[in-house]
Amino acid sequence: MKITAIKVAKLNEEELRGLVNAGERPTLKTIARISGLAVTTVSRAMRDESDIGADTKELVARIAEAIGYVPNRAGLRLRTGRTNVISLVVPAEGDVLNNVAKLTNSIAKELRGTQFHLNVLPWFPDEDPLRPIKYIVETRSADAVIFNMTKPADERVAYLLKKQFPFVTHGRTKWADQHAYYDYDNTAFIGVALNRLAKRGRKNILAILPPRNQNYSQDMVRGLEQEGAQLAIKYRISENVDSDQPSEAILHWVTRRLEQSPEIDAVLCTSSKAAISAIVAIEKHGRKLGQDIDVYSKEVIPILKMFRENIIVEIEDVGLAGRFLAKAAIQQLQDQSLPLMQQLEVPTDTL
Repeated sequence: MKITAIKVAKLNEEELRGLVNAGERPTLKTIARISGLAVTTVSRAMRDESDIGADTKELVARIAEAIGYVPNRAGLRLRTGRTNVISLVVPAEGDVLNNVAKLTNSIAKELRGTQFHLNVLPWFPDEDPLRPIKYIVETRSADAVIFNMTKPADERVAYLLKKQFPFVTHGRTKWADQHAYYDYDNTAFIGVALNRLAKRGRKNILAILPPRNQNYSQDMVRGLEQEGAQLAIKYRISENVDSDQPSEAILHWVTRRLEQSPEIDAVLCTSSKAAISAIVAIEKHGRKLGQDIDVYSKEVIPILKMFRENIIVEIEDVGLAGRFLAKAAIQQLQDQSLPLMQQLEVPTDTL
C-alpha cells in the first residue's frame, strides 16, 4: 500500500470529510485522490474483486462511507448491466415482535462494506405477492432478490426460476433443490417442544400456528402428527385463527378453548404475540402459568422471559438467517459456477 494510503488510514471520519473539496460531489475519483490509489483500483475494491487486498477494500469502504459517496446507479447500469442492489421483499407487518425488522437489519449489516446496497420493498396481505417480484425483474431495479413466507408451490419461486433471476428464500419450497435458501426446521421444533412438554406431564395441547398455506406451518403440522402420536399427546390446532392475526383474535380463541376444554394443560405458540395473547387468556381464566398449564413459544426477539419468567422459550436466530441470505445472494452474483448456498437450522433439546 502506498505511503499516502497508510497516512489516510489513520484519519478519522471528520478529517476524511475535510479532504473533499467545497461543493464537490464525491466520486470514485475523489476516493482515488484521497487514498492515493488508482481509480481502477478503487472501482475494483468497491466491486469486492478477488485480486484486491482486504486492507485496500477496507480503506476504500471507510473513505466512501466517511465522505458520503453514493454510486451513480444509472451510470453503473449502463456500463455493467448491474445495479449493485439486492432487494428484500417482505410483508408490511404491524407486529413489532416479529422477525422482519431483525431480518432486515442482519442482511443490511452483512452487505455493509460491500459494493451491494439493500433495497426493502414491502407488500401488503391484500396484494398479489408476485407483483413486487415482477416489478424488480421487469425494471431490472435490482440484481437479486430475497424474500420470505414461502409456500410449498410458491409462484414467486416458479417465476424467478423461469426468468433465471438470482434469488434466495427464507424458507424452502417444493423446488428447494433448485434454489438457494435458509430455513428453520419447524418439524424438529415441534418435536423438541412436545418432548419437553411431555417430560413436564403435559398431554392436552393447544397449538397456535402460522397461516396454513405457508410452508413452515405445514412443517409444524407434520411435527404434531408424527411426535404427537409417538408421545400419546392430544392436540388441537387453532382453527379460523393463526399466529399472524391480531392479538384480540388469538386471545378470544384461547379463552373459548380453555372454557370448553378445562383439561388443556399447555399452549404451543409460534410467535411472541401469540404467546402473550395466550398468557393473558390463561391468567384471566384463573390458571397458574408453569403450574397447571404451560406456554411453549418460539421467538426471534428475546423478550418473553421478561414478560413472564416461567414461559418455555425456543430462540430462532433470524440474525444468522439474514447474514446467510445476504451471503447467498452475493455468491450468486459473483460466481454462478459455485453450488447454491442452502442451510437448514435444526433445533435441539438442550435441557
